[in-house]
Amino acid sequence: MAAFESLIATLSNLVWGVPTLIMLVVTGLFLSYRLRLLQFRALPLALRLIFKKEPHAKGDISHFAALATSLAATVGIGNIVGVATAITLGGPGAVFWMWAVGLLGMATKYSESLLAVHYREITPHGARGGPMYYLTYGAKLPWLGVAFAVFAAFAAFGIGNMVQSNSVAQLLQAKADIAPWLSGAVMMVLSGAVILGGIRSIGRFTSALVPFMIAAYLLSALAVIFTHPAEALDALGLIFRYAFEPIAAGGGFVGASVAAAIRYGVARGIFSNEAGMGSAAIAAAAAKTDEPVEQALVSMTQTFIDTLIVCTATALVILMAPQWGEGVSAAELTYQSFAHFLGGFGALVVTSATLLFAYSTLIGWSYFGEKAMEFLLGARSIFWYRLVFVIAIFIGAQLKLELAWNLSDLFNGLMILPNLIALLLLHKVVTEESQRYFQKRYM
Repeated sequence: MAAFESLIATLSNLVWGVPTLIMLVVTGLFLSYRLRLLQFRALPLALRLIFKKEPHAKGDISHFAALATSLAATVGIGNIVGVATAITLGGPGAVFWMWAVGLLGMATKYSESLLAVHYREITPHGARGGPMYYLTYGAKLPWLGVAFAVFAAFAAFGIGNMVQSNSVAQLLQAKADIAPWLSGAVMMVLSGAVILGGIRSIGRFTSALVPFMIAAYLLSALAVIFTHPAEALDALGLIFRYAFEPIAAGGGFVGASVAAAIRYGVARGIFSNEAGMGSAAIAAAAAKTDEPVEQALVSMTQTFIDTLIVCTATALVILMAPQWGEGVSAAELTYQSFAHFLGGFGALVVTSATLLFAYSTLIGWSYFGEKAMEFLLGARSIFWYRLVFVIAIFIGAQLKLELAWNLSDLFNGLMILPNLIALLLLHKVVTEESQRYFQKRYM
């Protein structure tokens, strides 16, 4: 078993290695060029479209609910621990490279969401789409569509299920001495009430939960930032300075090179917003719309919110507090930084955010995995998939999941290659649809 775990860890590191990160960045650059930096030009329009309703259009849920579902899956522990990890390993400059990959990722997220709506199928069981569909019907590579669906289905049970329930159970045990079996049982019941109702139930739930959890977390961070403006400006200075020069060791901080800042900033940024993985495109395909470009614009804001807003808020609070330079572990860094400014309330904010972010990730990923399974085995598999997914929540809460984490990372990474192949092969569809829409809009 030890040999197998070592193999999975090695494969995971290879899949998430430098070549994959380069492919993601290059694809983002290429799509940004082809779309003439649409992520900057059209961001105000995209933010307005979030609240547009098309009740008679094809699809299952509103633009807002589709965005909330994808945000539920991506705004997670990575926004808390992932940002801390990037700073711990890459220094303050890692945040700058996280921003850079987030801005490029907006073009990638736009493209995959546009293709998801363009190539989706409308069936009696609802809309279905995503990379497996545009790989099959757009790129004419059905075997890659199957491969993506298999990777997504496995990833859903890992990063989207058991590792989330385990993270919640371990946190509740450490902070409140609640037995993992009890927290697992509660999560299973609460999640089942949402998941078994399908995408409309998930959409309603995430539309209520996601804005609340993000707003509560951001308001706490903004309270720190605006009440300590000098420290906030110093933190911004650190980010820009050490994006382009190495930071020396000092105190408990071991130092970091520019290469480390780039590597960990890019890696944590991608892991947080999932641009290029194709997962959020599955939620985009469910949106009620007759215009692929409009849902693509809405989906693009998910990366903006996740990386440019939520991750930035976390990073600023961390860099404003002294703990990041004192050798505090990444797992505790955000917690201690908020507590430094807000005392027990700050600790409560981070603990609550961790619980809600992990739980929302679980709900969002349940839908991604469901659609992957439906593509592989048909609509009759949906009920059984949901049932097994809910039971796995209880099991995951009580396991040691080092292997599950590595398997999750592996399958998440494996989703990237087929999705990027499709984006590059179908980039003309993306640009032509975009040109058609904007010519019609402004003619």
